[in-house]
Amino acid sequence: MATVLFPDIVCGPIHSRRLGISLGINLLPLKRKFCTFDCVYCECGLGEMFTENPLPTASDVEEALRAKLQALQQEGVTPDVFTFAGNGEPTLHPEFPQIIDVVTALRDEYFPQAKVSVLSNATQIHRDEIRQALLKVDNNILKLDSAFDDTMRQMNRPWNPAYNVADLVKNLQAFKGKLIVQTMFLKGSYQGRSFDNTTPEEVQAWIQKVAEIKPSSVMIYSLDREAPVKTLEKIPVEKLREIAEQLKMATGIAASVAG
Repeated sequence: MATVLFPDIVCGPIHSRRLGISLGINLLPLKRKFCTFDCVYCECGLGEMFTENPLPTASDVEEALRAKLQALQQEGVTPDVFTFAGNGEPTLHPEFPQIIDVVTALRDEYFPQAKVSVLSNATQIHRDEIRQALLKVDNNILKLDSAFDDTMRQMNRPWNPAYNVADLVKNLQAFKGKLIVQTMFLKGSYQGRSFDNTTPEEVQAWIQKVAEIKPSSVMIYSLDREAPVKTLEKIPVEKLREIAEQLKMATGIAASVAG
C-alpha cells in the first residue's frame, strides 16, 4: 500500500496544485495516520483512528514554525500559504484553537501576505471551538465527497457509524459562506463494492447540497498520487471541468479544478 507521511511538524514549502507555494503544518504523529476517516484514496495509507504516538504541543509547533520561517526569510523564499494538513485530521488536536492563534500570529510577523488554510474532513465542525477557530483562517477547506451516505461511507469510511451527510450539510451551513467545499471525484471498488460519484445522479445531488451550503467557492480534484487501494480510477480533467461548469450554471458558485 502507498503511504506518504509528513516527516516533521513543518514541511516544505512544496508546490500545491490547489494552493500554490505551500508550507505544510502537521499537528499529528510523525509515524502514522490519526484521523476520523479512513478514505480509500488517502495518501497516508489505510490505518486506525487511535494512536499512542504523541502529538506536538502548541509550544512545539511555535518553535518549529518560527525556526522554519526565519530560515525561509534568510533564503529569500516566500510562501503563498501556510497549510494545516498532515498525517490525518488536524482539528483532532486538543490544542487546535490555540495553535491557530499561534500560526496566524507568526504569519503576521514573518509573511503577512501569506494565507492560512486548513484542509479538514469536517468531522469536528459541530464543536463550537473548532468552528470558531476555523473562522479565523483565510481558507477553511472542508470535505464533501458525496450527497449520498452510502457513497460517502464507501469513499471516506468514517469511524463514527452515525456520521451522515445531512448533519454535515447543516454544520457546513453554520459557516454562513465562509468556507471552501472540497470534493474528490473518483470511481472504483473496495471490499467487493463499487462506487462512482461522477454519475449524473451523484453530480446533481452534490450540486444541490453545495447550493444549500452556499460556500464562497469549491475545489474539485481527482487522484494525483498513488492510492492505498489499487482498484480506483482517476477522473479525467475534462470530466472535472464539465462538473465545475454544471455547478457554475446551476448555482453561480465557481469551482477550481485540479486534474
